[in-house]
Amino acid sequence: MASLHVYSVLVVLFLTCGAVMATKENDQIIKENNCETKIGLPCVLEAFTSIFETGSISNKCCGEHVVLGKVCHSALVNRTLENPLFKDLRPATIIAKSIQTWNNCLALIDSPSPSA
Repeated sequence: MASLHVYSVLVVLFLTCGAVMATKENDQIIKENNCETKIGLPCVLEAFTSIFETGSISNKCCGEHVVLGKVCHSALVNRTLENPLFKDLRPATIIAKSIQTWNNCLALIDSPSPSA
């Protein structure tokens, strides 16, 4: 019985440490890549709405979002998911919307303009 208790404590410690390490890892990625300075606040809000709520992101903000880069995009989304304010969100749904937003912006930026 004591070994079961010790095992349970170890599992909780492992999960807690993993969450703390993930948060620190995302923070480090964001800091090292200057992620928070690469995109303007209006576009941050559009991207947030597109990923975490129901909204869309403009062509202009898609351009800023792609310049931000995939590494920053992923780290910012993951850090937001780690925030206790968003604990009721379904991570799989958010990750899917995050990938969809990224791919839509990438396709928009990569596609030739109609005037070309």
